[in-house]
Amino acid sequence: MARAEPKWGFLKSPAISAHQLKPRDWRRRMSDNVAYALWAYTGLQIFMTLAILKGPGGSILPYFALVVLIMAVLPGFQSLEKRWEELSDAEACNPALEPAYRRDKRLIWSLAIGLPFLLTLIIKALDALL
Repeated sequence: MARAEPKWGFLKSPAISAHQLKPRDWRRRMSDNVAYALWAYTGLQIFMTLAILKGPGGSILPYFALVVLIMAVLPGFQSLEKRWEELSDAEACNPALEPAYRRDKRLIWSLAIGLPFLLTLIIKALDALL
């Protein structure tokens, strides 16, 4: 008589899923990180700009911060992403590129989170001087 397998997943022996067998495509992963980082940057920038607008005084400088988003940040992120998009299919799955991927990922997220705060500080300083 054959032994029945348990119905609960946690009692089964670990198996490798199809997702784990698929090679990593660094192009797609970098593209996803750039897209999510831009969402985070945009949300933080708008939040920080609204905080400045609620403060005393009326200045056009907070609106300048939003223009910087379009004029400087998007092309910068796109240039980082473009380096990864230019990889061939064989290079895109090369595990040796993981350190470079992690470095660029840290750079992208540092910029996405740090720039809104830095721009807000600069704008507040300029507003105080003017």
